[in-house]
Amino acid sequence: KEANRPLPNKGDHGLGNEKFKPVVPWPHVEGVEVDLESIRRKNKAKNELNHHHGGGDNKQQNIIQRQYLTFKPQTFVYRDPVLRPGVLGNFEPKEPEPHGVVGGPGEEAKPYVLGPDYKESIQASIKEFGFNMVASDMISLDRSVNDLRQEECKYWHYDDNLLTSSVVIVFHNEGWSTLMRTVHSVIKRTPRKYLAEIVLIDDFSNKAHLKERLDEYIKQWNGLVKVFRNERREGLIQARSIGAQKAKLGQVLVYLDAHCEVGINWYAPLLAPISKDRTTCTVPLIDVIDGNTYKIVPQGGGDEDGFARGAWDWSMLWKRVPLSKREKESRKTKTEPYRSPAMAGGLFAIERDFFFELGLYDPGLQIWGGENFEISYKIWQCGGKLLFVPCSRVGHIYRLQGWQGNPPPVYVGSSPTLKNYVRVVEVWWDEYKDYFYASRPETKALPYGDISELKKFREDHNCKSFKWFMEEIAYDITSYYPLPPKNVDWGEIRGFETAYCIDSMGHTNGGFVELGPCHRMGGNQLFRINEANQLMQYDQCLTKGPDGSKVMITHCNQNEYKDWQYFKNLHRFTHIPTGKCLDRSEVLHQVFISECDSSKGTQKWEMNNILSV
Repeated sequence: KEANRPLPNKGDHGLGNEKFKPVVPWPHVEGVEVDLESIRRKNKAKNELNHHHGGGDNKQQNIIQRQYLTFKPQTFVYRDPVLRPGVLGNFEPKEPEPHGVVGGPGEEAKPYVLGPDYKESIQASIKEFGFNMVASDMISLDRSVNDLRQEECKYWHYDDNLLTSSVVIVFHNEGWSTLMRTVHSVIKRTPRKYLAEIVLIDDFSNKAHLKERLDEYIKQWNGLVKVFRNERREGLIQARSIGAQKAKLGQVLVYLDAHCEVGINWYAPLLAPISKDRTTCTVPLIDVIDGNTYKIVPQGGGDEDGFARGAWDWSMLWKRVPLSKREKESRKTKTEPYRSPAMAGGLFAIERDFFFELGLYDPGLQIWGGENFEISYKIWQCGGKLLFVPCSRVGHIYRLQGWQGNPPPVYVGSSPTLKNYVRVVEVWWDEYKDYFYASRPETKALPYGDISELKKFREDHNCKSFKWFMEEIAYDITSYYPLPPKNVDWGEIRGFETAYCIDSMGHTNGGFVELGPCHRMGGNQLFRINEANQLMQYDQCLTKGPDGSKVMITHCNQNEYKDWQYFKNLHRFTHIPTGKCLDRSEVLHQVFISECDSSKGTQKWEMNNILSV
């Protein structure tokens, strides 16, 4: 019995005490850094044999060469979940969960708002960690959360013999209390007999609180929680693959981001579909934890129940679309799992052996970005399933504006995310890759490395075409994100024979474009004009502003804002609805339309290709 109870927090963390104490005395920012180089030298001899880039089974680039040509058959038989309306489910708590601190801040996921006295400390903590760590450190690590599930979820009954899990959490310079609250929530809300281990992967953090203090703190769980440290910054993608190798005890790998809180009875619904079919990957519904107040609310968008499917636009930006009629009609109940073409990437469960059979993540993907699509396409096209699970809910904190970010390591070079996207489309999209290059023309010359092993994997496993995938699984995406027309031209839009370019200044959805010094780096100065006469940047179109003159940038669909013609030889952009020409003021840095005048130098433009490197 004792083993099933979450262990109380220790030390000065105030959990279990009647009187609330803050976790760390604030104002204070956990900015102490440690000398990683000396630690690396100290550990070098000891770790030489076990180094994750070393020989033997741990060598990641060999994983793909050790694949099965067909996936292992299902060996266990589990009972299907049964819905019994009015009869409380066998995994449901029999009484409301205890507060971490009775009446303490943030309990039941209520917002915790600090006064103006804390403003400077809060801003400093947001800059460093991306969240309001001042408030977080005052909230119990074992706090109670609100139950955002549909009522029906409480009446599902699951097989008692679920698969066991290793929960894998990758972190890099994470704030203490957000990381530890993730761990505490998993221990508090997961039946102990299924939780084999929690594996923390420290991706080369240099904050002192994530070293000895962390090692000491996790001793309270007697080996249930482990930490492994990368000896160089691997980035989120490859650190997750390393996590799969280190997590050896659980039958299933459950990946969580380092700033989450799992919901009530999150485990059984997430694991049940995998118990039934080992080639199924499951994703919980992800709720939003406010990074300022720690209130938990459902994610916006989706259908009337908040249910959405994972999707993308053709420049490979993550999107969510409402649950389709076709999926709803295939279900008997409102809360059973449903198919999704893609996952967001941070939170999912997959059978460990199946993940290895898939080759984990493509070893050529670096740092962050695109891996969520790669694993989604690989699962679907090679015979598996990806399901979103309405009755398993996990809260996730999204970084706040003002975070300084984690710069990629020097060895990676520029544009790692774009290179990742190119690798993914080159391996999985077949002829559809042309639509990606139409949306991201600057990536055409990007070197994306050797993909021959991945292509061989597709052939050896007889994986289906992307056309099949678009027609059978992702059939609804083109109605939200139509296939883009071909480009007429693309690049920077430079004032002819000047050093000034049109720049969106990061404005979207109704902001004005401006004139700025050309920097030849693309980004906010990269535009394309397509055969539909749209002048675009990503999913935004240029059009006439409300004053009838200045040019604004706004979100557009395929049939909107077909406003422009580019006459390359005349160096002219014409605004079709008014017959006027694109013009500029280098003094006011403004871009506008005015009556066409071939003698005006300010109406002459050139469009020059810019390639990412």
